[in-house]
Amino acid sequence: MELRRLTRCSRRSRSSLVVISPFAVVLVVCVMSAMFSFLLLSFGCCVIHSSAGVVSETRYVIVDNPVDRPDDTGRWNRPENSLVERSPEEDSSGRRMDSAAKSSSQGNKKRPQAIIIGVKKGGTRALLEFIRIHPDVRAPGPETHFFDKNYERGLDWYRQQMPSTIDGQITVEKTPSYFVTKGVPQRIYNMSKDILLIVVVRDPVTRAVSDYTQALAKRPDVKSFEEMAFLDNSTRVVDTSWGAIRIGVYAKHLERWLQYFPLRQIHFVNGERLITDPAGEVARVQDFLGLKRVITDKHFYFNVTKGFPCLKKPEGSGNPHCLGKTKGRSHPNIDESVLQRLRDFFRPFNHKFYQMSGINFGWS
Repeated sequence: MELRRLTRCSRRSRSSLVVISPFAVVLVVCVMSAMFSFLLLSFGCCVIHSSAGVVSETRYVIVDNPVDRPDDTGRWNRPENSLVERSPEEDSSGRRMDSAAKSSSQGNKKRPQAIIIGVKKGGTRALLEFIRIHPDVRAPGPETHFFDKNYERGLDWYRQQMPSTIDGQITVEKTPSYFVTKGVPQRIYNMSKDILLIVVVRDPVTRAVSDYTQALAKRPDVKSFEEMAFLDNSTRVVDTSWGAIRIGVYAKHLERWLQYFPLRQIHFVNGERLITDPAGEVARVQDFLGLKRVITDKHFYFNVTKGFPCLKKPEGSGNPHCLGKTKGRSHPNIDESVLQRLRDFFRPFNHKFYQMSGINFGWS
């Protein structure tokens, strides 16, 4: 009797062991799996793959998918907040970016949307230096002279001279000789009918003296101003073939531009006020270009020595930025009677220019 009881107990014990053992195995496997997953997440969030000597970074991003099961197309959805491996060539949605998309993120070279077309010695460089501090304005370094000297190179060459821009930025080119060169208005029109044009003008007599001053600095042996300005100093007939005089007949040049562009696409900058009130003139240029008024009077200070405004740099970044030593250069002494003769010559052309532009610049 006692032997039968012991036999039944022994059988029950073996049966219990058979039942318990699978649960123990499952428990051990789960614990080990959890530990392995923890280690993988701790050390595997940023994995560096090396292939053929090229190192690339693999990023992991969190995505929100409803369930871990295949959808109607047969694709598997990962569990909510799961980690997804993404290469640097993929965008935020996980799609692989093509070369065009990557190029767009870095900016593209485009033809200009605005051109400062003139005039020489009117203040074009100053205007470009002032306006290019706007974060939405980009400009090439040197004058391209595409439409007057390099047109045969083609529009693709012209575009390559421009800086890269991103969405929201505009490209502004400057070549002052465009305004007085025949054929340029039509060439620009053929490129873009909607382009914006900027003309910086100043008193044509003062501009002529500034033009001569520049020539004198390059060639000290140049003739006197009077000899250059008049065909005959005794009769004082003005020599309109001299570039310093010819450029200042603004009405004649503007006529050519108005044959292709409406007045609303041409903005005139007052060269005198660009010196005395740079913030005011630049504000109007920003409006014309459709830009937010970022550049204000806080960006300028007047350099008494040069007689010219300079740009203030951000606090702690060094000395203010002034234009080169050729700007604000002293003009030679010229007889007042010579200057008055030139004022008389330019007066009717000035009044015509006022009527055409709709602006009275008040030049005497």
